[in-house]
Amino acid sequence: MARVSKYSPELQERAVRLVLEHGSEHESQWAAIASVAAKIGCTAETLRRWVRQSERDTGARRGPTTSEIERIKALERENRELRQANEILRKASAYFAQAELDRPFKR
Repeated sequence: MARVSKYSPELQERAVRLVLEHGSEHESQWAAIASVAAKIGCTAETLRRWVRQSERDTGARRGPTTSEIERIKALERENRELRQANEILRKASAYFAQAELDRPFKR
């Protein structure tokens, strides 16, 4: 099941934008993150993760974008479902093969 954030996407975008806009007013990006996090009511680490993901999404930082992460999760879920279906079919095939062997021979 998907994890539900207690912060709206609008709040996340606004917080990231504030960090990026006011980063020059602070001695480091971390100081800007800590300042904005205190104002919006989230932890600095949470806001840092949002900023890093935003940087990946815009191409400023290397790594998987949000859409790539979602695609990977969908493919992993599909892979898991296909493995389960294959296991069910394998067991059914073995069951019917055994039943065929146990059946008396007809002339």
